[in-house]
Amino acid sequence: METNSTTSSALQDAYRSQYADSDRSWRNMGARMKAETIRRLCQSYHFSKMLDVGSGDGAVLQQLDQNRFSPAMYSLEISESGASRIRERGLTSLQNVQLFDGYKIPYGPKEFPLATCSHVLEHVEHPRLLLREIARVSEYQFFEVPIDFSFFVDKKTDHFLSYGHINIFTPSLFKFLLKSEGFEIIAEHSVFYDTAAIRHSAPTTLTFWAIWLKTQVLKSVPALRKIKPSAFAVLCRKKTDLAIF
Repeated sequence: METNSTTSSALQDAYRSQYADSDRSWRNMGARMKAETIRRLCQSYHFSKMLDVGSGDGAVLQQLDQNRFSPAMYSLEISESGASRIRERGLTSLQNVQLFDGYKIPYGPKEFPLATCSHVLEHVEHPRLLLREIARVSEYQFFEVPIDFSFFVDKKTDHFLSYGHINIFTPSLFKFLLKSEGFEIIAEHSVFYDTAAIRHSAPTTLTFWAIWLKTQVLKSVPALRKIKPSAFAVLCRKKTDLAIF
């Protein structure tokens, strides 16, 4: 797929050294949950080869490597510091790490049985372009996004921008995006942060208990589980192209 869109220079500059002094304990904690979700949704399949798009510092890849998820893993990352951290991990099943511009994937059509893209699309200026490119090079696709939506999310713009989140999703809005791009959703999962993750992210004891209680309520009510989880994940495959009218 040819595209003249690339990641803006401002975002490239922001991500170039993002992982040089990052909080490894928090990333490793999040990676465990993300890898568990990948294995959960893909448990009925065996993928002999996979591509991870937007690997960050490689913490999720390390979890997958330790669990022998796929014998041949390939990685694409926009951040130079992230790519360096991935290589430093010395992962047994990792075949290749490449830098890319955030959109153009340097592989051929359907070269990978599976492509994973976990907590990346919320950072992307042109998510549809990246979705199409991921679908081009893979048979099956796994996506996970954080669910940042609230009725007053616009009041928290600076907060989310400080994380690099420039797209806000609900589970339904994310599924609409995928379906409108011709993806068939095979399996889905609502992710809720566990007690350790909540404790790590809560600035005060009061905040911890407030978030913990809210999470328990959301998890216990089936109708709410699909509205406001911590994150939302799908396994899918591309069936058709975008068609309107």
